Amino acid sequence: MKILLIDDDDAFIKVLTKTLKAHPFTIDTVKDGEMGWTYGSTFEYDVMIIDLVLPKLDGISLCKRFRAEGYVTPILLLTSQDSSTARVQGLDAGADDYVVKPFDPIEIVARIRALLRRSSTNPFPLLTWGDLILNPSTCEVSYAGQQLTLTPKEYELLELLMRNSQQVFGTDELLDHLWSSEKFPSEATVRSHIRRVRQKLAAIGAPPDFIATIHGRGYYLKAPASDPTAAQAPRSPQRSKASARSATPANSFAVDPRSYEAQQQYLAFLNEIWVTTQSDSLDGIAILSQAIQDLQSGQLTAQAQSQAQQMAHKLAGTLSIFGLRKAVHLARQLEHWLGGQDPLPPSQAPLMQPLVIALQQDIQATSQIQLSQVPNGYAPLLLLIGANEEFNQAFRAIADSRGMTVEVVSPSELETRLGTLEIASDGGGQPPSLVVFHLPAHSASADAFDSAVAQTERLLRQLQTCTQHYPALPVVVIGDRLELSDRLKLAKCGSKLLLEASTPLDQIVTKAVNLLKGAKPPTKVMVVDDDTHWLQTLPTLLKPWGFKVTTLADPQQFWNVLQAVTPDVLILDVNMPEMNGYELCQVLRSDPQWQRLPVLFLSVLTDSTSHQRAFAVGADDFLCKPLTGSELANRILSRLRRVQAWAS
Repeated sequence: MKILLIDDDDAFIKVLTKTLKAHPFTIDTVKDGEMGWTYGSTFEYDVMIIDLVLPKLDGISLCKRFRAEGYVTPILLLTSQDSSTARVQGLDAGADDYVVKPFDPIEIVARIRALLRRSSTNPFPLLTWGDLILNPSTCEVSYAGQQLTLTPKEYELLELLMRNSQQVFGTDELLDHLWSSEKFPSEATVRSHIRRVRQKLAAIGAPPDFIATIHGRGYYLKAPASDPTAAQAPRSPQRSKASARSATPANSFAVDPRSYEAQQQYLAFLNEIWVTTQSDSLDGIAILSQAIQDLQSGQLTAQAQSQAQQMAHKLAGTLSIFGLRKAVHLARQLEHWLGGQDPLPPSQAPLMQPLVIALQQDIQATSQIQLSQVPNGYAPLLLLIGANEEFNQAFRAIADSRGMTVEVVSPSELETRLGTLEIASDGGGQPPSLVVFHLPAHSASADAFDSAVAQTERLLRQLQTCTQHYPALPVVVIGDRLELSDRLKLAKCGSKLLLEASTPLDQIVTKAVNLLKGAKPPTKVMVVDDDTHWLQTLPTLLKPWGFKVTTLADPQQFWNVLQAVTPDVLILDVNMPEMNGYELCQVLRSDPQWQRLPVLFLSVLTDSTSHQRAFAVGADDFLCKPLTGSELANRILSRLRRVQAWAS
């Protein structure tokens, strides 16, 4: 899929391009608004990413221009301006989404997918064409249950054809959709890719003409023999630019960005870029310093003030990539002041000068980017509770060297911090990956001993609250002189790992890292229910237990989604249109592959006849709505434990 990125920040372009190409998107980049208009109005793109502040033509004006000319390509605005006014202006100008720097690069990929699903003629999460299944979220492709291995460009080609089934694509259209304007290959390259995909499909049982040809017109997917549209001729290849732009969503083709290897590669990449970015940023500071001097002497022109504001905006965006939070805050303050009064009064100069100096010092002091500075999503976050200051500093230093971020939380702050977990997981920040409780040391002094016991009891209550509300969150407890009764009490409270306080600090951090590495993959729960409101609620209800929830409202897609997701647990509603839950369960139990899959029925029906019928067709459990998330999670976990015990 093809993306146009319009931004004048070299460091930002490099980082975002690296992320997008890993998925794999085809990227064109330009550095000013006028050139963005030239590219956007000349070539076919599936989405455009536009910075708000650009040379020659700003992002708002460019967005309005595209919309005024009838271009419907999804537009994502990126900027460092974190204000509701800027968001409203961007959305009113015709943008489809608005993201503020700093951000998790993977979030941008997810937002791009969401934008393209909205504009797609096929918004379903899985693409199916006969026995061919393509999962855009994982980039897995299979035919009749056999996995198909494709190169990134072959995958893009197949996805484009599946997104636009029975649409004929000429070689020129395929070139326009799948290759950047800088790498425009010959038509022979397209034919070569078509031939290789056909060969790979045929090797696992697909018909040789699965990708069919209409001579003189192009290529399309031949309808499956059982499809009632098979006899129909493919649609005309003539398409308007507007419809072509809005027809093709993106895909994902990346390794897990949270893996240790990906973290290290990304960190090395950032440090490589920082060498030149640091120098360029200091040059930008010189421009700001000169503007402050001119302001103080009353010689600052409107043009120079505008240039200084744009430089502050650019610095905020650039530095956010490297996780320099203090520097970003300073740059945003300068941008706000420079964009205020016009002209600025000279009295503002003494107030702005310290900000410029502090910004310069922060940039100069950053000799190397640390993993803990990397934007959210790359460095695991650890909450450390109840420790003394000396332990805090030593623990944080070692954890930082292992690629983790440590947030020290006092016992009195823990409840408030836990209350933000749900907000963080929904996009308001980074949720913790692990919690470490450091119990107070016992003392020979009677008063000190009583105080330590009281503090320990309070920490235990907070530990129990933490594990009850967020059972999937690993908890480590560090304490001295842990007797058997103490260990039992801690285990009952939900501790996953107990360590003596005498354990060397580097070993404690290592064991915490191993606990994270050894975490089991999330349980995959598939839910089939025609109640869309209930389907939207379920992922939130089950989120604290770390379940990966797939929802399906159309029972007709059941078998395709089941094979693609391969869930650990299946939840079925009873009454659904066209095919009810009993029938789906019967189909499932008739296949040897799925005979042991735990099946839970979840329904508003409370009569015994409905329950008995569910168990007769192979259900393992029957639950009645309404119910709490903990009730449903516990029933799911109970069924999984029984399956594991049976397997062993």
